[in-house]
Parts: sequence; C-alpha cells; structure tokens
Amino acid sequence: MHESPARGRGTTRRTVLAAGLGAGALAALGHDPAAAAPGTPGARAGAAARSRLDADWFARPARAVRPKFRWWWPDGLVDADEIAREIDQMADAGFGGAEIAAVHHSIRDTSVLDTARHGWGSAPWRAGVEAALRRAARRGMTIDITLGPSWPTAVPGLDPDDEAAAEELAHGTARLAGGAAYDGPVPAPVHAPDPAVTGQRLLAVQAARVAPANSTRKETGLDAGSVTDLTGRVSDGRLTWTAPADGDWVLISYWQRGSGQQPEAGPHSSPAAYVVDHFSAAGTAAITGYWERNLLTPALRQLLTAAGGAFFEDSVELETDGLQWTPGLPAAFEEHTGRPLLPYLPAIVLDKGNQVFAFEAELTRQIRHDFWETVSILFNRHHVGALRDWAHGLGMSLRAQPYGLQTDSIASAALLDVPEGESLGFKNLDDYRCLAGGRDMAGHTVLSCEAGAYAGSAYATTWDRILRTMGGAYAAGVNQTVLHGFSYATAPGVSWPGFAAFSPYNGTPGYGESWGPRQPTWTHVADVADYLGRVHQVLQAGTARADVAVFRQTGYTATGIGASWFTATGVPLGWTHQFLSGPLLDLPAAEVRGGRLAPDGPAYKALFLEGDFFYGSSPTLALDDARRLLALARAGLPVVLLGAFDQALTPGVPADGETAALRDVLARLTALPTVRQVADKTLVGDALAALGVTPDVRYAASSTLLNAHRVTDDADFYYLCNGKHAETVKPPVARIDHEVTLRRTRGRATVPYVLDAWSGRAVRPAQYTEDGDEVTLRVTLEPGQTLIVALAAPGAFGDRHGNRPHVVATDADEARFTEDGLVVRSATAGTRTTRLSRGRTVRTRFADVPEPLEPQRWSLEVSDLRPGDQPTTTTVVTHRLALDTLLPWSQIPELADAAGIGRYRTTVELPDAWSGDLGALLDLGQVSDTCRVTVNGTRPAPVDRLRPVLDVGPWLRPGANTLEVEVATPLINRLRVTEPAVFGTATRQAYGLQGPVRLLPYRQARVG
Repeated sequence: MHESPARGRGTTRRTVLAAGLGAGALAALGHDPAAAAPGTPGARAGAAARSRLDADWFARPARAVRPKFRWWWPDGLVDADEIAREIDQMADAGFGGAEIAAVHHSIRDTSVLDTARHGWGSAPWRAGVEAALRRAARRGMTIDITLGPSWPTAVPGLDPDDEAAAEELAHGTARLAGGAAYDGPVPAPVHAPDPAVTGQRLLAVQAARVAPANSTRKETGLDAGSVTDLTGRVSDGRLTWTAPADGDWVLISYWQRGSGQQPEAGPHSSPAAYVVDHFSAAGTAAITGYWERNLLTPALRQLLTAAGGAFFEDSVELETDGLQWTPGLPAAFEEHTGRPLLPYLPAIVLDKGNQVFAFEAELTRQIRHDFWETVSILFNRHHVGALRDWAHGLGMSLRAQPYGLQTDSIASAALLDVPEGESLGFKNLDDYRCLAGGRDMAGHTVLSCEAGAYAGSAYATTWDRILRTMGGAYAAGVNQTVLHGFSYATAPGVSWPGFAAFSPYNGTPGYGESWGPRQPTWTHVADVADYLGRVHQVLQAGTARADVAVFRQTGYTATGIGASWFTATGVPLGWTHQFLSGPLLDLPAAEVRGGRLAPDGPAYKALFLEGDFFYGSSPTLALDDARRLLALARAGLPVVLLGAFDQALTPGVPADGETAALRDVLARLTALPTVRQVADKTLVGDALAALGVTPDVRYAASSTLLNAHRVTDDADFYYLCNGKHAETVKPPVARIDHEVTLRRTRGRATVPYVLDAWSGRAVRPAQYTEDGDEVTLRVTLEPGQTLIVALAAPGAFGDRHGNRPHVVATDADEARFTEDGLVVRSATAGTRTTRLSRGRTVRTRFADVPEPLEPQRWSLEVSDLRPGDQPTTTTVVTHRLALDTLLPWSQIPELADAAGIGRYRTTVELPDAWSGDLGALLDLGQVSDTCRVTVNGTRPAPVDRLRPVLDVGPWLRPGANTLEVEVATPLINRLRVTEPAVFGTATRQAYGLQGPVRLLPYRQARVG
C-alpha cells in the first residue's frame, strides 16, 4: 500500500515531543524512573496507597495525602519566626503541605514591599524559604515553590528583548484596490510594542487577494492561492509593489518582538522580572539558570532535595497583543508538517486574541490545527519536559496547570509528575477528565486541584461550598486539594484581619479566601482536613479505572466541552470516561489485553470517537492515529464512532493521497466486529450494549450521582457523590435515594464496607444484595454529600462481621452491624420482618418509641470577633442570650453584624424508662458554617457538613441531657461594617444554628 508522508508526520509529532529530554519517548510522556524516586509526592502517595487495609490506614491518613494550601507571601517581606508559626498552624490543623507563592494583588502600592531588599528571590526571601523547609521537615509537611514570582513564570532581570523572553508576532496591514501601487514604509504593527520592548524584527511581508466568500463575522476572507511573499522587495524599511487588477488586495507585515509581559501584580523583584519564552530551550534555560546562579545556595539545595517537594507553575496565561511566538516556530512547523509556515500566516495571526484573516473554512481549520499542534510540541519538549527533568535532578517533582493556550493539555498532563486543574477556570468536570486521562495513561497517581478561588467571596466562603465544589471534582479524577489559600499574616498598610493576597481586589472583596487562625471556622478546620485527607487516601490508592476512553483530536482543556452522550446521558446512568489525545496512544500503556485498553491502568472497556468539537464537530482523525485505533480494535478493543467517519478528513493540511489513505484505514476499522458506527448521539448507549460493554456502576434511572472507581490489590474502592457536573448548573441538585449496583473486580469473596470520611470508621453495611460479581445497595445522599464503598476481603479494616449473614430485605427503618452483632432499628412500635442472606427470615417486635423532641429554649454565648489595635490582633466581645426560637444571627439585633463562634446549649428531658435499646439521632437542621456537637460532656464524631445528623444514642441517659452545639462563621458580616469601602456592598449572611433541631428516638434490637 502507498505510504503517505502523513505517517512520517505523525511519527515526527511523537518523536519531536520526546526529543531533547534525555530519556526518549518514555521520559517525554512521564515514564521517567526519577518520577517515582523516594521522597517525591507521587512516591509517598503510592506508598500510602499500598499500605495494609487496617483501621488506621483510613482513619489516620498520612501527611503526604492530606490537603495543602497555596501560601501567599508578600514577596520576601517575611520573618522566619512567623513562617515557622504559620507552618505549625497548618500542621496542627491537619494539613499536609503548602505552596509558597509571591502573590499580593491586594497591595496597590507595591513600593511598600521594598523589592530592592525584600523582593522575590532576595536574600530575605531565600532565608524565608529555608525557614519554611526546615520547619516543614520537623512537622512532616511538604513545601512546594512556584518557579517564579506570581504568574506566568518570569525571571528577574531578563531583558524583554532577549531571546529567552516571551515573544509575540505582531502584524500590520494596508488595503489596496486592484491595480493600485504601494510605495512607502512597510506597514507598521497595528499595536505599538510594550514600552519596555526596544526593538522589533521584520519577519515577512505578504500580499493576498481579498476573497469575500471566505469572510466571517470577524475575519477578512483571503484567497490562499494568492498569497505572495514580498519580503525580498523591502529595502531600507520601504516597500514598492503594484497590486494585480483582479480584485482588492491586502498587504500584511509580520514583526517578531518581545511581548514585554511581566508577572501579575508586579513588580515583585528588583530588577523587574519578565515572562520567559515557554516554547524554546532558551526560555527554560533562563529559569533554571537563574535558580542555579542566584537561588540555589548549598543550604537551600540540600533542603529542597531532602524535602522532595515540587516546583509549581500556574496556568499558562501568556498575554500579547499579537500571536504567541518563538523564533524557532517556522523551522519546527516545517519539520512537523513538511511545509513552510509563512504562506499560512494570514490564517494564524491574532489581534488581541482574535483571528484577523481566514482562507476557505476547511483549509483554515487545518492550518490552525497544524500550527497549534506544533506549538504543543515545542511547549511540551522545551518547557514542560525540560523543567520536569531539571526538577528531578534536584530530587523534586513538577506540578503544573498545563492549560491556557490552544495546546494539548492531555499530553502535557502525561508529562507532568502532578498535573493540576482549578475550580475557578474549569467550566465543568470534563475539564478535569482531560487531565486525568493523561495522568492515568502515563501511570502517575495524583491529579491536583486549585480549589476555592471564588470571585468576590473573600471572607464569605463557607466550607460547605468548598466541599460541594470538590465533591464533583473528586468524581472526575482529582485526588489532591490545594486550597486557595493561606495568606502570610501581615504586610505594610494592610487592615484587619491581616494581609490577604486578593482582598481588596480593585476595591472589591476579591478572590477566594484567606484561611488560617484569623477565621472563626479554623476552630473546627481539623475536622475538614481529616475528611479531605481520608478522601485523598482512598482516591490515591491503587489505580484509577474508567469505563470509556474518549479520543480527542484536539487536546485542549479548561474549555467546558464534554463528550456526546457520555457527559449528558452516560454519567447520570453511572458511566465514567476520560479523554485521550494522539500522543497517549504511543505510551507503553496503550496496549489491549482482555478487551481492555491500558489493562494495568485505567483499563478502558471501549474507545469513543466523534467529530472535533473545537473545529465545528468535523469528523477528523490523523492518519497515524487512525492506524493506531485500527491496531487496538484488531487486538479486541470495542470502538464506537459517532458521525460520518466514512467521509473523514485529516485535522491538519493533508499530504497528497492522505485523505484517501485515512478513509481506507477507517473503512477497515468500521468493518471489524468490535466496532460500531452511529449517526446520532442517542444511539451511543445502544452501540455499547451491542458490543457487550457495561459500566462498573449502574443506577436504575438517571441520577445526579457521580462516581469514581479505584482498584488496589486488596479492594475495589467506589467514591460516590451527589453532585453537579458544573457549579453553575441549575436547578440545584436534590436529595437522592435509590439503589446503586457496583461491580467487583477483586473476586466474589469480597464484601462491602462503607468508609465514613468524617468519622474515619470503616463499617460493613448490614443490608445489600449480591448477584455474581455485582453488589447492590441503597444510597441516600443530600446535595454534595459523599459516600465511599470498599469491596474488600472479610475482616478488612479490622472488621469482625465480614463472614456473618447480612440483610437482603427488611421493613425496619435500618439494619446495621454493631458490637452486639446484626441489629435492626425502628422509630415506631410494631413487628418488623427481616430476610437474611442465607435464606432465614426473622421477625422483631418493637415496643413504643418516644416521640421526636424539639428543644424549645436555648442559651447562646457568642464570641464576636472585632478588629484590635493592630491588623493582626483581634478583640472579642461576648454576647449572652436566651433564645425561645432559633434564628440566623442576621435576624438577632445583638448579632446582626457579628462574626465568630457561637455556643448553643439546651437541656432535653428523656423519660425514666429510657433504656439500653433506645437511642436517638440528633438532626441539626440548618447550620452555618462549621459546627461541633457535645452530648453530656462527650463529643461524638465530627458532623457531616452536608448532612448534619449524628447518632447520639450511646451518650443519652434517662432524665436531663445537655446538648451543646458550637458554630463558627465566616467574617463577612463583621467586615461589612468595619471595612465598608471594600465589603459594604456584600449582603448580610444568615449564619448560626437555625434548625429546626430535633432529637429522633429509635429502638434497636438484635436480629434473632
């Protein structure tokens, strides 16, 4: 068969990605042994995941898997003692690490930071980093460090005209009527360069005939065949040329120059820092060279190597008036495609992010695909891969947010030790699923999330909101939370309650939150940290599994673009999916065994391909990728294609005969018995069923339940969350109550365990049914609430009930295993019937149960936090009230503007006949924000913030019982009145215990 040049191009795409990294294709896509070197976050998480499934494994998660903070410093204006104090504050609260970041958008006059002596990278900054590393080592915490001040990555003292600095391609234009002559200076760029940029170099001058038929609403149409290179006609900066008479023409000049971009909210250093070229070896060398020459003192180098943390890079926000550029782009484009770049430039050039010109629509799509694929190659080779290798040489790893440009973020995620997404910039859960595909195909463990950067929510963010946000993200593959964030205590000119990186922000409350002891909820934050750590412990265990791999022709993320059928229909039925892009098909994991793609990793049961959403849903596929899909399908992988792939096109400009070769490969693909092609997305589910592909998790009807599945040598772990696909989705999620079927992959001898991430207890549920390798149990979850189920060997987690019969059906309110064995509960009198797994039926008679009780009188003591005489000091005003009705503080005059900690106390009288078989649930109703409960002087397990109901039966007694509920609030209600210029427009929030609070009695009896 004819060998198209496209095969060479496809091979070039992958080998170019690997070239220059020193360890070949495996290193380029994440298979560097150093990535799992002892001390790296991935290695520590893996070690924790492999620990024996005893009670402590879940109840007491290691520091390595606990949540972290983004720790904002005012550059180097920090003190070693304060740094140590803040490390202790985070560690004492149960967090696992912090990322040092120079961010101070709240300080408008940055001269107060004295960058000459206390800037980023200065001696005080280095001393601060050393102090943080030393203290963190003592506390078992991990310290990560941003590669430069703020973002994007920049180097102090870098000349914006230097080859290592970020560049742009600017353009100038002049219109000519047919037959008109041009004699004058080369058209100047439409935008002047940044004031710091002193030079610009003419790359080319072209003429092209205007083609109105190719015009769009924003783009001027041009005839691609008319593009004429006039560069050779330029002399002393002037151009002389006469346009042909056949139509109107446009002259286009292209200028290479520095972008002059500095990191956000600078300057952060003296001399000022400028953003580096993210697509060249010179740009990366500027970063690593600065660290080697200026920052890595012997002491700091030793501390970093011993700590084994990560360098971090934020999202790639390269801001230019023109097109992001690097001098090596023309050569790289020709190496990649076999074609020169310059004739295609009109279809690529940008003006403040907008396309300017267009050729015929299909050709324009193909040109832009080829261009950004080339940029992806350069970004992954020279920036991501090179920085990762350098970090490994220091005993560190690289964590980064590899998106912001039109580059293949899926492939970048495979390169990174720890890819990271963000709750602010990501539109929905599919954005995380893109990064998860790269992580899992490369065999890495952690997908991180910058969490809680809500606009306008400083000092108003509740932990409830954080938990709801992360609930869905965890289901999409996230298993590390980096909270946004923890601010250093103070900086010059700040007001109470201290320095906050993003508040005020342009006179408004700003982004996210400044967590720490300044917050009243810090009193209870250890409960949240423990909860998150236990979720991470499970979700970093073993290997992630997903039902389907969705192949992406274009690997962007942070777009909100999902997958047909799966996102809208499949996920609500229990299906899980991840996204792959072309480079991942050349990873060692991309093999098929037993009908599974990557059988030792995500073990996808099928691959799904549809039109490219980023280019008008065109049915496109690269020839090399088509050949790989054909090989995978021949090896037994089920494949479903949606769309007219019998008329498929190449994503890029095709070589001679390439389109015909592509369609020939796809014809052979669709002829295989393991492949189905459908014309409508509603038929995707039927196609999967016809191929015998079913999800690991099933719901009887469409549900808001989300799930994630991980497999270890010992167990299947299923994470379930009643959550949203995106935070902005309306209407809000409602309570769910339905059966869920889970598949065992570790043998039929396993039994289910429910892992309560709030209490740390792992208990065997008493009621479920089994059918072969499937276990079905009923799941009831409030909005945002989560449940973790492990299918493990009897006796796992120290359980004593693993081999005992369980309940398959009962009309009692609940069945459970207790220290006394199998019991059932009822809130009313009567006889209840229970059928056991070994066929026995048991009837249990319950005596009368006391009616629910609702306390009517409460005493309330509020510690009201107010500004002290310094920005970091707080005074406390105490309020004592007697309440006949529970109301939000905003409706109680004495507390309307209060923020702090409230302690509610009431007494409940229980009958003298209250006996050992009686107990009660305490339902707190509505409570905001965090809370803890005490019953007769004993504190039960932490309260599930999204379902504040506790079993308090063991601590109740006949007669008088004292109930105490301690509630902590955010600070916004106080700041509204103490700092009205910034927070005065905020709405007064309804905080406190609002109830109704009810004690719900039950009787409990052993079965049999």
